[in-house]
Order: sequence, then C-alpha cells, then structure tokens
Amino acid sequence: MSSRKELANAIRVLSMDSVQKAKSGHPGAPMGMADIAEVLWNDHLKYNPTSPNWPNRDRFVLSNGHGSMLLYSLLHLTGFDLTIDDIKNFRQLHSKTAGHPEYGYADGIETTTGPLGQGIANAVGMAIAERTLAAQFNKSDCAIVDHYTYVFMGDGCLMEGLSHESCAMAGTLALGKLIAFWDDNGISIDGKIDDWMERSVIDRFKSYNWHVINIDGHDSNAINKAIIEAKAVVDKPSLICCKTIIGYGAPNAAGTHECHGAPLGEDEIAAARKELNWNNPPFEIPADIYNGWDHKKLGANEEKAWNDKFAIYKDKYPELALEFERRIAGKLPDNFVLEMDKFIAKTQTDMPNIASRKASQNTIEAMGPLLPEMFGGSADLTGSNLTNWSGSVIVNANNANGNYISWGVREFGMAHMINGIVLHGGFKAYGATFFMFMEFMRNALRMSSLMKIGAIYVYTHDSIGLGEDGPTHQPVEQMATIRAIPNFQSWRPCDAIESAVSWKIAMLRSNAPTALIFSRQNLKPIERNSLQVKNIEKGAYVIRDCEVKADIIFIATGSEVALAIEASEAINANVRVVSMPCCEAYDSQDKEYKDSVLTPGVKRLAIEAGVADCWYKYVGLDGDVVCMTTFGESAPADDLFKEFGFTVQNVVAKAKALIT
Repeated sequence: MSSRKELANAIRVLSMDSVQKAKSGHPGAPMGMADIAEVLWNDHLKYNPTSPNWPNRDRFVLSNGHGSMLLYSLLHLTGFDLTIDDIKNFRQLHSKTAGHPEYGYADGIETTTGPLGQGIANAVGMAIAERTLAAQFNKSDCAIVDHYTYVFMGDGCLMEGLSHESCAMAGTLALGKLIAFWDDNGISIDGKIDDWMERSVIDRFKSYNWHVINIDGHDSNAINKAIIEAKAVVDKPSLICCKTIIGYGAPNAAGTHECHGAPLGEDEIAAARKELNWNNPPFEIPADIYNGWDHKKLGANEEKAWNDKFAIYKDKYPELALEFERRIAGKLPDNFVLEMDKFIAKTQTDMPNIASRKASQNTIEAMGPLLPEMFGGSADLTGSNLTNWSGSVIVNANNANGNYISWGVREFGMAHMINGIVLHGGFKAYGATFFMFMEFMRNALRMSSLMKIGAIYVYTHDSIGLGEDGPTHQPVEQMATIRAIPNFQSWRPCDAIESAVSWKIAMLRSNAPTALIFSRQNLKPIERNSLQVKNIEKGAYVIRDCEVKADIIFIATGSEVALAIEASEAINANVRVVSMPCCEAYDSQDKEYKDSVLTPGVKRLAIEAGVADCWYKYVGLDGDVVCMTTFGESAPADDLFKEFGFTVQNVVAKAKALIT
C-alpha cells in the first residue's frame, strides 16, 4: 500500500514532467500543495469521478489557476475522464488540459481560473448558493443539500483586491461550509514577497469573521486535523494557512521563484526524482499508486447514499423534489414564456411613461412569482437600480432562506460571486449597479462569456441622461466596449416593452451572459404592432417605416429611439427608423432578416448617446453617426442632450447632409 507521501509525489512528478514537455507552465504550486491535495481529495472531498456533476458533490476550486497541473493530476489519478495522453498534451491546441483550468474542457473543472482572486470569489458564490438552496429545500428529517466548497489559493489571490471584497462578504454571511487553503510559500513571480505582501493575512481574515488555522502544509496529520476542525466550525468560513515550500522536492529550485512559472529543466527534474525516491520514467504511474488514488468506487457509494436519501425525500415531498430537479437541471418553468408574453402584451396595452429602470422593476415583479430560482441583488444601489420586488426576502448571516442580497459597495466581488452562484446550479442570478461601474466588473463579465454561463448583469443610469452626477458617473464608452465581449448580449431598451422583452431573453439564455442596461430618466412609450413586438427578440427591427423606399435609415437604441422617431417626422424625406436594443442578437439573424431591417444601399445614420465605434459596421463608409466624442458634463439631462447634439435639429441636419 502506497504511503501518503508517495501518493502526493505522483502529483509532483506529473506536474513537473507535463510542464517540461510543454516547455511552459507552473510546476512550483502543484509540487508545494501536493500533500494538502492528497489529504483533501482522499479523505474529505465528496465526489464521484464517473458522475462528476451529481448535485450534492463538494465543490473544489483551484483559485491559483496557474497551478493547473495540480488539478489535472488529481482528476487523472482519481478516475475522471482525463487520460495520461491528456496529461501529456498539457497546454497544446484543443487539449482538455489548458494552461489554466477552463470550465467545460474537462469533467471536474468547476470554474475557469486564471486571473487571480476570481476563484475564491467564485467559491464564495458557490457557498452562498449551497447555503441558500439548503435553506429552501432541506427538511429537518431529510437534508438533500449538504456539501462543502473548498478552495486552494496563493499569495497572488490574496493580493488582488477582489479577494478582499469576496472574503469580507463570506465572513459577513457566516458561510460555515466554505473552507479555503492558503498556499503560504512566500514566493511570487518577482521573488520573495516580503516587500509587497501585507504582514498579517491571519489578522485580516479574523477581522472578516473567519476561523483561522495555522499548519505545516507538508504534514499530512496536521492537514487532516485542520480540515476536521474547519468542518466543525459552522458559523464562520475557515482559512487554513498552510506553510509550504514552492517546488517541494526539487533540491535546487524549491523555495525560489525560479520554479514558479517555468520548467525545472531536465537536470533538476532528474535530481527531484532522486530526492523524491521516484524511480519511474515520465508519465508512468505504478499500479499501486493508481490504486491508492482511485476514487471511483468510493465516489459511487457516496452518490448512491445521496440518491437513496433523495428517493426518501421524493417520496415524502414529491412537489419539492420535482422543483429541485427542475432547478438543478436549469430548466425554466413550463409556463414562463406564456406568462411573460402575457405581461408584455399587457405592457403594450398600458404603455407606461416610465424610466426603463422602473420598467425593469415591474418586469422583475412579474417574473418573481414564476421563478423561485430568481436570486438578485444590488451593490448598495437597490433604491436606484430598482432590482427588488414585493417578494424579495433578504439573505444575510441570520437568514439563508431568501432571494435577495445586498452586496455592499463590491461591484467586482458581486459579479464574480454571481458567477459562482450560477456555476453551482439551482439559481438564475443577477446583480446590479450603475452602468459606469461595469468597469469594476469587466473581468467577471469576460469570464461569464468565456465559461458560457447565464449570469445576468443589470445596469441603470445608462448614459449622459443621468445628468447632474457628471462625467465620472456618465457612461460614454461603456456601451461600445461591452459589445466587444464575445458570446455576450447587451440590451439597451427604449421603453417598457423592450425592457420586458430583454428580461425574458436574459432568463432564457443559459449558455451565455446578458447585460440589461436601463435609463434613469423616463422614456416615452412607443406604439407597436404584434409583429414588431415579436421582432424585438431579434435584436433590431423596424419600429417606424415609410410607405415608399427609404431615403435613409435611422438606427437608435434606448432613449435615442424616441428622438429618431421625432426627427423622422420633422425631415422632408422618406425615413425608416430601426430600434436596435441588442446588436449581438441582430448580428446572429439570417441575412434575409438583416437585409429586411437595414436594406442594402440605403444611407444610414446611427444615434446613440455613447461613443460611435461600434456603429460604423452598420452605417458604413457613406453613413454617419450622432454620438458622443467626449466625456459628459454635470448638468440636468435635457441640457446635456442639447449640449452634445442629441436634438431633432442636429439629427435632421446630419440626415440631410447624407441624402443631398
């Protein structure tokens, strides 16, 4: 029977050999954390390699994702569908074993990690999801949601401001089933971290209301005792501070930054093999080592025990069981689309003259009773974002059985925690702030898109129309830049009807994120027929047309659609007005439909209170724009729109210059 050290050494040799073969990578962290991983994955982590997505598995997040070979080694050794050829193919094109763990590339990867700090933030979201789902479904005689979230993280994760936001939130919410391991090796890329790392991480985490434990990260008994202790603390998340040696086992490179992010080299690898008493050639793992790691049988037994418990639960609480299965599967209620279409039709009849942020709240109010999985919140702007509804129940340290969370002024942390909630499963999660502050969140938006998950971002105060708060709060370039993110849809509706449709689409999208961008100021309601309402979902549609061939097409979004219609009525020309609330949705339509909206050969003028960059692909070389070219100013909204040319007179003048 293999010893713990021998099992851990399998991680070390696979990691150093894979990095060497790829001629790039990070062997230091996997070699340093191998002992911690061995104890956790063999003695505590609840998982089934042959059924990697069963709902009650423990979640494991490698926040220091540069040490990806640690995770890949674990997945391979324990029996996941990751072969030795996949290990050999580390960092190669189309490999399951990418340079950093990529969600969806291989079973067992719970989230994409790479940008430091985001993994711990995702993990906090997962722990929130577990706690809330447990409160919503568990019964005193049968708990079907009962698992931990474990995180490995390095010094870099703790230096990132994101970790401060998310870890403070975890302590505030008393997430007792979140257990993090800090790889305290004192090394980052530039060398020893003493000159740039705070002196007392321990005090910092205690101030966050975390339970903190100090251990030798190479002492298996100490690691095991620490995990047992952390599990026993139910009212606080736990940080296990593991003093380790980076590159453990490499006699010359260990403890130095040289092994952090570069291959060890053939000579050092040979010396490490001797140091570790490992006599096997690269990528050859002895049978007794595989047997010591194999978790398939134990994992199947763990899942079976849960399945048996769920069968009892289903017998006692059949309706709750069906609801749990639906939510974990990510399937919306059967009546969702029908009821939303009824609400949209009612909105069309009522034609409210309100800000789109208020229209958004009305839509949330309509969706709330339909979607018990809806879980929302705001970054300290609920009264401005209008993201709560009459059925909102606050989630805090004293109440997990809710559906609304106040994230505090933590936009970046909020976004990554939402990603974690979505990744966990069982929720349709959204978070809100002012549109300008999406800048704090940009990496999280990118990661949502990269992972192809249905996170929803709600942004209000969408343009210079927010007025007096001035240029620091007025988004100018944000609309253009958010549209540049691949696999991302951003909707900027022009009134209550488009707002409701955009929410419906966001809820239906499970394999891609959505941003919903709403106004502060009231937006004039616009009449439509049923076909026009239906075509909103296509991202762009003709909202006003002329009886003959158009001389020019006005393209507008948000508050500028009403301006485009008004200008079309003031000009002596044949004008088609197109509302384009979502460029990305329009771009995905077939050519026939796109040409029916933006007819080839017709001059075009785009109108939006943001920078023009994204509009040139629609207006072409012979078109023009009415857009922002500078930052805004502090003044009432009406004065700003006049100041920056968003007037009927300016639109008409631009249009005349194009067609005469």
